[in-house]
Amino acid sequence: MSQTELEIVVDDPTAPEDDSPSVVSSATVETVVCLLLLALAATLGYDNWRTGASWDATGPEPGYFPFYLAIILGGGSLYGLIAALLARRAVRETFVTRAQARRVMAVFVPTLLFCAATQFLGLYVASFLLIAGFMRVVGKIALWKSLLTAFVFTAIMFVTFDVAFDVIMPKGPLEAALGR
Repeated sequence: MSQTELEIVVDDPTAPEDDSPSVVSSATVETVVCLLLLALAATLGYDNWRTGASWDATGPEPGYFPFYLAIILGGGSLYGLIAALLARRAVRETFVTRAQARRVMAVFVPTLLFCAATQFLGLYVASFLLIAGFMRVVGKIALWKSLLTAFVFTAIMFVTFDVAFDVIMPKGPLEAALGR
């Protein structure tokens, strides 16, 4: 048996169960995404038409190329929408199950909160909380390891960006209290 025929199978004990109920079908997601992209194309097309989507004496106006990109996006969206609506699916394909959606939300919600927390706590404190929280809650790693890893990573980030390269990062009350 050659090495290319070997297959490694790894069981994930935290994998979502196979019998989890469907949250939404693939056809619904395809239709909604095509409608959203069509709305974006219409908005971009209108705005670029308003700013100028033709040629003048000096060349293309500011909205010329973006307008035609919006036309292409709109055409692709219409094609996708028509294809999604005309497709006859004998079996309703599941886009995401409840268990899969729960796993996605376990990452999405803390990341969204991280973005909001960065505005008030600064990048470094918010990063510390995100890393420690993910390691502890999602990874089920010991508290001391989570806190230590989050501290070391955040300290390396601070030294690299704030000290070594003097990059301006969002600061919070902790950095202000430390005089940074």
